[in-house]
Amino acid sequence: MPTPIPPELLTAFRSMAEIVYSGESYDSVYEAVCATAVELVDGCDHASLMLRRGGRIETVAASDDVARRIDELEKELGQGPCLDAIDEDEPDQHICPDLTEGSNWPELASRIKGETNVEGMAGFRLRQDGKRVGALNVFSDDAGSLTEHSLDQAIMLTAFASVTLAALERGEEATTLRRGLESNREIGKAVGLLMAMHDIDDDRAFEMLAKVSQEMNVKVAEVAAQVVAHHRRKEN
Repeated sequence: MPTPIPPELLTAFRSMAEIVYSGESYDSVYEAVCATAVELVDGCDHASLMLRRGGRIETVAASDDVARRIDELEKELGQGPCLDAIDEDEPDQHICPDLTEGSNWPELASRIKGETNVEGMAGFRLRQDGKRVGALNVFSDDAGSLTEHSLDQAIMLTAFASVTLAALERGEEATTLRRGLESNREIGKAVGLLMAMHDIDDDRAFEMLAKVSQEMNVKVAEVAAQVVAHHRRKEN
């Protein structure tokens, strides 16, 4: 049986889509992604969103000063899971659930433990048109709280965020985003479902949708809607 997207994540997807629909600022979308991560990802106490802009990596939103400070430390030291999620070829996720047991980034870990209460962290890559454009970063105050389940939740959230941010980063106007809201929402749901059903990452899920779209000569949004509708029929 396929694993459905948790209802709370679908609620979050709708909430973020409504922010786009309302025509609020793009910053509101960035902030919504961070707030949703803290609210819905198990073990996540702080979150931030980094994007690459003009060759520089910037923190465009953070749930609080703790998340923003850790981003600053990563950029200052040039190391960390969030930067690696953006810059490294593989993998798409860089995780250190327990800073007290050692880290791939010892200098960063030392600074984090000395300046904050954070004891676990992870970075999840955001892509646009196949390119690495940013990362969703989650931080935990309790060592080991970022479990496999919470990481799966973050991956699903990142998949939806990628759909939304792709439109934003293309510089589309809010009116264009509003017209594409239903399509984006359905694509986000379909990507998450495919990831859960086939145990694949968001890039592969996007590729599956695109391949079917090309073979059937049907828009990606229509394919996504069919995926979601099929899943609903199986649940009923």
